[in-house]
Amino acid sequence: MSKPVIKYFLLAGFIALAACNSGNSTNSELQGRVDSLQKKLDDAYRPGLGEFMSGIQVHHAKLWFAGEAGNWKLADFEVGEIKESLDDIEKYCTDRPETISLPMIREPLDSVSAAVGAANEAAFKKAFVVLTNTCNNCHRATKHEFNVIKVPDTPPFTNQVFSKQ
Repeated sequence: MSKPVIKYFLLAGFIALAACNSGNSTNSELQGRVDSLQKKLDDAYRPGLGEFMSGIQVHHAKLWFAGEAGNWKLADFEVGEIKESLDDIEKYCTDRPETISLPMIREPLDSVSAAVGAANEAAFKKAFVVLTNTCNNCHRATKHEFNVIKVPDTPPFTNQVFSKQ
């Protein structure tokens, strides 16, 4: 082989090596960025089941006082908040076995929603008691029987008006 041909092959080899190294550097940089973003996602705050359940408990109480006062718009809002919290539990708490039992709450909550939509106080109270009992059945099924929910007797907030305005 002649010297120019050897130089050509050597030059081509160096270019190929440089291209490979350049690609690896880019891939390495991208992988580093992906790893960094994944760590941020892993460390991001996600509410736990307890936070969601505490929120549901507040909305459960507010729903009762709104329905008892005939404030059907507020009651409808509170039903929506409970449904949204249940959806969020199913989305964010997939690692919790309790999530499997959540569907048992949907039908009683739909009954409350129907009573609210009909502005029927008697049906609301009956459906609300069934919903409350179903919450307790769910707690028993998930070994949280120590957490007993009841029809509230005192508003959770003294700075909110529950009657229609």
